Amino acid sequence: MSKRVLKKYLAELKKKELEEQFVELYDRFPLVKEYYDFVFNPKEDKLVQEAKSKISNEYFPLKRKRPKARRSVAQKYIKHYLKLGVEPHLVADIMLYNLEVAQTFSMGRNVPDAFYKSMSNSFAQATHYISNNGMLHEFKERIVKIYTITQDNNWPFGENFSRALDIID
Repeated sequence: MSKRVLKKYLAELKKKELEEQFVELYDRFPLVKEYYDFVFNPKEDKLVQEAKSKISNEYFPLKRKRPKARRSVAQKYIKHYLKLGVEPHLVADIMLYNLEVAQTFSMGRNVPDAFYKSMSNSFAQATHYISNNGMLHEFKERIVKIYTITQDNNWPFGENFSRALDIID
């Protein structure tokens, strides 16, 4: 169904019918419920803490022995929070937190090149997002620190980190 057809359909409904459809959507689809819960009661700090906890647990698990170290966990939260409309500085904080935890995890470990490639993609995404939202002054110190650690520890794909860093100079 196209947006135009949907608008026409909704315009034909009486107010009571429209309200009933929204309540039904709210009851049937968890994403709709989550969206309206967020719109009317945006507990962004709680969302950020949840994401940070899951990201930390990915690299430093509490209930299992081996870390999974999947970038996808952080990406899932970032993408979801962008859809919900979480404040940009909080999304940027999560992006950088993911990189910082990953760097701590990689210290003294033999991690595959795919890990470093993935982190270079995350770094590029974070710097672009922060730059596009005009928050460089707020996050420049953390970005430079992440970059310095990658260089000091001779991370593979260093040129990708350098290219991403060019955005803040």
